[in-house]
Amino acid sequence: MPEDTPEPLAFARKGRTWTTLIALVGTWIVLLLIWLVLNAAWWIVLFFLLFTIPAARDIWVGTSAGSDLSRHGLRWYSGAQEVNVSLDDIDHVRLVTRLDTSVRAALVLFSGRKLRMPIESTPPHKDFERALLAHGVKVQRHHFTPL
Repeated sequence: MPEDTPEPLAFARKGRTWTTLIALVGTWIVLLLIWLVLNAAWWIVLFFLLFTIPAARDIWVGTSAGSDLSRHGLRWYSGAQEVNVSLDDIDHVRLVTRLDTSVRAALVLFSGRKLRMPIESTPPHKDFERALLAHGVKVQRHHFTPL
């Protein structure tokens, strides 16, 4: 690589993790105990069990999400969605810190169109901002405002 070429940034996240598995099994055990020991109505337990379906699906399917930033452009993927954007089309990237302290990213294109990156595809914000600046992309930081 020539000296003036910035390092590419690659980020990936898997849905099949030990943390997710432990949390899911723990939740199922607690719901089972509530049903058996406290004699909770089955429909109440089922209602709370429905909230575990997305995590169970992530573990079963092994979903992945991530992004790649290189001199050719920015690519991200999440589930069935995959987006490729050339760096020449990006006017700037807005990094917005939300009230829950998560950082959301939106690409503002020269055409005026906004592309919002899914939170699961967004790399850690400090590394992402550093890589964007190294690739010559302007970055705007906004704290505690709607995206």
